[in-house]
Amino acid sequence: MKETSLDEFVAEKGQSEAARLLGVTPPAIYKAIAAGRHIRVVELSAGIFKASELRPFPSQPTKLQVA
Repeated sequence: MKETSLDEFVAEKGQSEAARLLGVTPPAIYKAIAAGRHIRVVELSAGIFKASELRPFPSQPTKLQVA
């Protein structure tokens, strides 16, 4: 099982192929990388890929949090 970051995966496969393999559009790949999202791509088996994102919980700051 090989795990890489989304930007490394795109550098290896190309944006269009990475999007096809993950079941999303090329613009979605571009936006995720441009936004600096922490997305990891795992190769489950030959040619089968899954992406997951590490996000803080809660993902949006609440009004009770002090800056």
